[in-house]
Amino acid sequence: MKNYIIFTESTADLPADIIEELDIKVIPMTFGFENESYLDYPDHRELDIKNFYERLKNGEKSTTALVNSKTFEDYFEPYLIEGNDILYLGFSSGLSGTYQASLIAAEGLKEKYPESVIMCVDTKAANTGQGLLVYSAAKKKKEGKNIDETYQWVLDNIQHTCHWFTVDDLNHLKRGGRISAVKATLGTALNVKPILHVDKDGMLMAVENVRGRKKSINALLDKMVETCVNPEEQVIFIGHGDCIEDAEYLAKLIREKFNVKDIIFNPIGPVVGSHTGQGAITLFFFGTER
Repeated sequence: MKNYIIFTESTADLPADIIEELDIKVIPMTFGFENESYLDYPDHRELDIKNFYERLKNGEKSTTALVNSKTFEDYFEPYLIEGNDILYLGFSSGLSGTYQASLIAAEGLKEKYPESVIMCVDTKAANTGQGLLVYSAAKKKKEGKNIDETYQWVLDNIQHTCHWFTVDDLNHLKRGGRISAVKATLGTALNVKPILHVDKDGMLMAVENVRGRKKSINALLDKMVETCVNPEEQVIFIGHGDCIEDAEYLAKLIREKFNVKDIIFNPIGPVVGSHTGQGAITLFFFGTER
């Protein structure tokens, strides 16, 4: 079987040790504060993740940039030269133009390396929802699945990858145009916490509002109860915006309700975190539908 390399970008927010263990290649995206620019590596080597969230809490605004086609070419080509095929699992096209840039790069590289296979997948996912698909694909590869089998498995499971999350600070949703300034002000005053998800088209959608932080975390568990399938066979992913205690509280609720295989925590990285802010909690699992 011809070897293939699994690529993603840093928005998958997988722990660095898992990336190394499963030999996943991660293309860093760019983020920055005023007059500062950083690459978002999984180990946060350019800016400590706690420092990043501390700056957000202090009112600094972080901006992000997509991966362009030239960067994809630069990352893909060395592996094609070595004779590998490539399976790229990308950040939702409903949230970024990064996936489209990968297609442009792949088209050019296929002309240059006609014997190589380059498959690009729009996961319609973000954060460790994207990471859950990448992790699972890497596990399939480790089990001996070839590139076509792994590619098909990912396609079959994109719409079963459930994304649920809540945020603590509505102002980040306001800056991103997800809610109005009036709703942000009123919601903050009333301690309203939105429950959001990434829909079938990979778009961010608000589903409901609850009053209070603990209720918002409990609501994430409720969503898992509604659609989760075969929890005893699943590794559940929880992301957090520098609020590990709340993530552990959610994990406790999940373990009390389900006999899950494992739960993996990881901070929400700076690219996604720039739009969700400090205090966000994300939950990802496989279910009957998104």
